[in-house]
Amino acid sequence: MRERILGAVRAALGPTSADPAAIATEAAALLEAPAAIRPALGLADPVAAFAARVVSPKVGATLDQIGTMAELPGVVRRYLATHALPPTLALQADPALRALDWSGVTLREAAGSDEAVALGLADAGIAETGSLVFRSGSTTAVLDHFLPLHHLAAVKAESIVPYLEDFAAIAGKAPRNLNLITGASGTTDIEGSYVRGAHGPRFLHVILIAAAAA
Repeated sequence: MRERILGAVRAALGPTSADPAAIATEAAALLEAPAAIRPALGLADPVAAFAARVVSPKVGATLDQIGTMAELPGVVRRYLATHALPPTLALQADPALRALDWSGVTLREAAGSDEAVALGLADAGIAETGSLVFRSGSTTAVLDHFLPLHHLAAVKAESIVPYLEDFAAIAGKAPRNLNLITGASGTTDIEGSYVRGAHGPRFLHVILIAAAAA
């Protein structure tokens, strides 16, 4: 009986041998007109589309936009004051961030298990989903993105790409760990109710930097 059932399934599936050339041809055909298979961004400018997506209900983050990197500490100080948070910050060990004027803010090397706020500089932003891309490395501690209650993420406008595959095309050598962060942590596992901060930061604040120069 078992063989009869399996035989019927095999017959219904038809030939199972795959032709590598045919698969490659079909894949290439899908990529010939990417606009036909990609969802529209809604806005022509990827940076504007990214900003709109970040604050959309589906992502639920907050957003500041500044002109240069030099303005970043002021925005962070304002965020801390607005949320009645102590002037303490786990700061990514990125040289560009460490070189800024953080006077009045106590900096920590890495986020602890009870960290209130951490700030990092994203490698890229994805306009389609409002996602932030962080590579692991000697200047990027992965846990800084997951341990703090408030995750602050700076991203340069020049690093924003329309779609995820656009980032993949320029990503280069794969890091040991790559994180795509889209909004704050959330779950509906508990009685179907949406709960923020269940598995990571409860708040995500994105700081979009228009120019790369400090």
